Amino acid sequence: MVAVGTWVWLASELMFFAALFAAYFSLRNVTNAMAKPGEQTMWQWGSGHFINDWFGNPQPWFSIFNTLILVLSSVTCQIGVMRAEKGQVGRTGSVLNVAKWGLREWYTLTFLMGAVFLGGQAFEYANLAAEGFIPATNAYTSAFFIATGFHGLHVLGGLIAFLLMLGRTYLARTFTHEQAVHAIVTSYYWHFVDVVWIILFSVIYLIR
Repeated sequence: MVAVGTWVWLASELMFFAALFAAYFSLRNVTNAMAKPGEQTMWQWGSGHFINDWFGNPQPWFSIFNTLILVLSSVTCQIGVMRAEKGQVGRTGSVLNVAKWGLREWYTLTFLMGAVFLGGQAFEYANLAAEGFIPATNAYTSAFFIATGFHGLHVLGGLIAFLLMLGRTYLARTFTHEQAVHAIVTSYYWHFVDVVWIILFSVIYLIR
């Protein structure tokens, strides 16, 4: 029942992000249509702020690497789920022996990767603000901060969920089936957050 309830809730969250995507594309089409022939559109201006001239190939490299960290965190999260399904809550060997890690270690690593992603997003916000790219600048900046900001709040919610899950494993004397279900539904949420970001990243950083 917990898993089904989580899927229903995530479906409602998906509708929320779908509305953001619809608003984003509608605003993009309207503002692009208003631009004069040959004139730089608002979207071209906005997406230019994300470009880093690294490796001799101008691309949104910082955002690409930050996205890669979040995507890889889904892998570590799923490995943690596999350990939970086997009832392996903690490591059975040295902390350097990754193959012997349990749920706690993999979820701790996932938490750290998610925190690094949020830190990277905050760093990007600071750099954009220094360039005058703030929510009040124009319609594009408003759409950008609303979409990425709400996603960032969801990532923060996921990090809190990991802390609650990890705390529960330390408070309980034995690892129960209910704790395993808790770990699994936490992974559902985290995978959802990652998939939504992949779509957001493609729409905002790659489509110009």
